[in-house]
Amino acid sequence: MQIVDMNKKFDNNLVDLQAFQGATLLDEQGHEIPITEEMIVNACDELMKLWHFPAKKAA
Repeated sequence: MQIVDMNKKFDNNLVDLQAFQGATLLDEQGHEIPITEEMIVNACDELMKLWHFPAKKAA
């Protein structure tokens, strides 16, 4: 019974994601700034530049 309820909740979340239209940031004055695909790509690129593999431990 609990598994069925979780699946229904999951299905409802998928419907909500399909209805998603976008997001905004608020600046200091409260103005909305739409988040664009370019902004997301730039942020991901910056994170990739900063990321590195952890150092291997000596055996």
